[in-house]
Amino acid sequence: MKFKRIAITLAFSLIVSLGFVGCNTSDIKNKDNKSQENVELNISAAASLKEAMTKIEEEYKKVNENVTLVVNYGASGSLQQQIEQGAPCDVFISAGQKQMKALDEAGLLLEGTYKDLLENDLVLIASKDSDISSIDDLNTNKVKHIAVGEPNSVPAGKYADEVLTNLDLKDKITDKLVFAKDVKEVLAWTQSENAEVGFVYYSDTINSDSIKIVETTPSTSHSAIIYPIAVIKESKKVEASKEFEDFLLSTDGQSILKDFGYKSVE
Repeated sequence: MKFKRIAITLAFSLIVSLGFVGCNTSDIKNKDNKSQENVELNISAAASLKEAMTKIEEEYKKVNENVTLVVNYGASGSLQQQIEQGAPCDVFISAGQKQMKALDEAGLLLEGTYKDLLENDLVLIASKDSDISSIDDLNTNKVKHIAVGEPNSVPAGKYADEVLTNLDLKDKITDKLVFAKDVKEVLAWTQSENAEVGFVYYSDTINSDSIKIVETTPSTSHSAIIYPIAVIKESKKVEASKEFEDFLLSTDGQSILKDFGYKSVE
């Protein structure tokens, strides 16, 4: 009888132990499944980043196959307004500090994620066969239309305005200025020769064989062209957003960006 009680006790203990093992295994599986869940990140990025981001998407998929990037391109000022109005966005990459600072001051950025991502140069471009050879040609009969981004919403337009002002050209060529909704439109107008020249970023010229760089604007003629990045405070995918930001700031991410004409922030 005593032996029977011992056997029953051992059997009960074994059943309980197996139950705990089963629960632990289930917990591990649930955690694994959770880490493998598909995530869709909404990225709002300056229009000038389009080519680079296409490559970034391709490479990021290799290191994190469960993350899909949905990228909304536009002028940084327009993207800022969309975020302020509650448009879905997890990560914002601006072509200027003004837009990001405005969101930061409004308390819309996740603390600790506002960082400088990369630098760029502003260049004056013309069609490939143009005889325009200097920024001084803007004040000649060679140039009738100068394409620039809208200064209030397009950072490239703001930088161009600074250049023209600091080089004492703005008042002389004001009637030649034509304003575009973003830097890609400036590029398109110049490529099609609807404008003889345009101010774009150096990165915009990398894959275009229909234009030439007339001149790289002096760094002293405009404020520093730095693209900041941040995670939006209202994001529901904070960890995935931080991981993506870390990738862009990593050696691999910076290497891809350099291939498209950008520079690391010093």
